[in-house]
Amino acid sequence: MVDDDPRWLTRDEVHAWIALSGLFTHLPHLLDAQLQRDAGISFADYQVLAWLSMAPERTRRMRDLAARADVTLSHLSRIVARLEDRGWVRRRPEPTDGRTTLATLTDDGWAKVVATAPGHVTEVRRRVFDGLTPDELAALTDVARHITDACGVALPDIDGADLQP
Repeated sequence: MVDDDPRWLTRDEVHAWIALSGLFTHLPHLLDAQLQRDAGISFADYQVLAWLSMAPERTRRMRDLAARADVTLSHLSRIVARLEDRGWVRRRPEPTDGRTTLATLTDDGWAKVVATAPGHVTEVRRRVFDGLTPDELAALTDVARHITDACGVALPDIDGADLQP
C-alpha cells in the first residue's frame, strides 16, 4: 500500500527551505546586477566565459559547456552567438567529429574575463563568503555537494584548473 500523505517538512526544515529558496532567488539576481552594471554582461554570459577560461586550451564542447552553465544547448547557442558578436568566443566543428561544435575563448574574451573577474569575485566574497568561519565554509561546501548530488549533477573537477585570471 502506498502512503499518499506527503512527509511534511518540520519547522526547522521549513526555516532552512525558506532560507535556501531566498538564496536561489536573490543571489543570482544580485550577481547578475553587479555584472551588468560593472561589465555590461549577464551572469549567464560570465559563467560561459569563466567555464571556457578554466578549460584546457580555453575550449569546450558546446554540449559540455551547456551542462556546466546549466542551460539548454539552444540557450547556450544564443549566449555564445552574443559572445561571438563581441569577439569573445568563436565556434568551430570538432576536427574528429563534425557533429560536435567546440567553443573557444578568444584572446579578447580572455581579456574580458581578466577585466571582469575582480569585481565579480568581490561581489561573491561580499555576498557569500565574508563573515563565514572556516567551519561554516566547510559545512556550506558539504551541504551544497549533498544537494547537488541529490539533483544528479556531477560537479566539475577544477583541481587542475587555473582559477585566477
